[in-house]
Amino acid sequence: MKLAIAGEPHLTYCTNVHPGETWPEVRENLASHVAAVKRILAPDGPFGVGLRLSAAAAEALAAPAARAELGAWLAAEGMYVFTINGFPYGAFHGARVKERVYEPDWRDARRVAYSGRLATLLAALLPEDHGGYGSVSSVPGAFRPNAAGAAARAAVAEGLLRHAAHLAALESETGRCVRLALEPEPWCLLETVEDAVEFFHAHLWTAAAAIRLAAHTGRTPAACAGLLRRHLGLCFDACHMAVGFAEPEAALARLRAAEIDLVKVQVSAGMAATLGGDGDATTRAALAAFADDVYLHQVVERRGGALRRFVDLPDALAAALGDRSLREWRVHFHVPLFREDLGALRSTQPWTAALLRRLAADGYAGHLEVETYTWDVLPARFRDEPVAAAVARELRWTMDRLGA
Repeated sequence: MKLAIAGEPHLTYCTNVHPGETWPEVRENLASHVAAVKRILAPDGPFGVGLRLSAAAAEALAAPAARAELGAWLAAEGMYVFTINGFPYGAFHGARVKERVYEPDWRDARRVAYSGRLATLLAALLPEDHGGYGSVSSVPGAFRPNAAGAAARAAVAEGLLRHAAHLAALESETGRCVRLALEPEPWCLLETVEDAVEFFHAHLWTAAAAIRLAAHTGRTPAACAGLLRRHLGLCFDACHMAVGFAEPEAALARLRAAEIDLVKVQVSAGMAATLGGDGDATTRAALAAFADDVYLHQVVERRGGALRRFVDLPDALAAALGDRSLREWRVHFHVPLFREDLGALRSTQPWTAALLRRLAADGYAGHLEVETYTWDVLPARFRDEPVAAAVARELRWTMDRLGA
């Protein structure tokens, strides 16, 4: 759907909530789940789709017949694709994902090829009158424990430059602008807004990067400096930013000052808890119910003015044993946007609401995507309605905060 606020941003939800790794499975999800959400929210109008495609599904859709089938189905159903989640390369449901979700990272030619395939598909799917650009969100460089040192950062930048060359050529050939949106996340090469600013200005917004891109494109370095800013930016995930205790207005202001575009905003909420004191055992038990074996649930602890980071929720819980001091935790576990009260826990929903109000006030005209992909690993009492109805509630919640 398109929202009637300044600049008419595009709003959707990410189909990574629906298990499916192959093109036939994606097609079935579109026909069942996505169509059901559209019937609730936009039965007579256009409905934007945020596709999640694995490498296997993207390869299948590179075939002209499959791509044409998808395009025809979307047109017949009153849907259009404006963004693709290109973060998870392989399987994303039903088995251990954890830190493997970042593999292959941007040092690997497979990540470059996969992202290029997604961009090419999106350029073909964008409707003539969509306006603006298409976006593909991606891993924030690499998982930090596996990518320490200057050489790793330089290799990530080189992969991004090669992809930028593909995006520039794609726009020349098709007239469609597709932008890559790197998604900062805890324990990654890009984790915080400051990490992103430092990386972009040290490795991408430089004369050396423009010269290297010129070698890939045959264009002048001056032209390539503009191409880098046109095709590369950030996916700002509200859950990830809240977990790191960023402040919405300050984070957005810092990115504006650094001239890094918010290509895409993922509307999401994580978990928050106060530990220590008389209710500590109850809180820890409630947190343990969310410690699944599928996804990585990074934790950031704030004690006074100091932050401490844990790579996964079980690690944080183990370190908490015997510690009775008061401190706040935020946990990377995407919970439904409409649930602030999680029993002994709470969500970072107020953070997300403040972000949306700020975006609306600023006239944000980019891409907005609700992303709560953890439906099948949520404790049962928090998923007591059909997924389509829950997704529709999340989208309505988002529109209300935007004033749409």
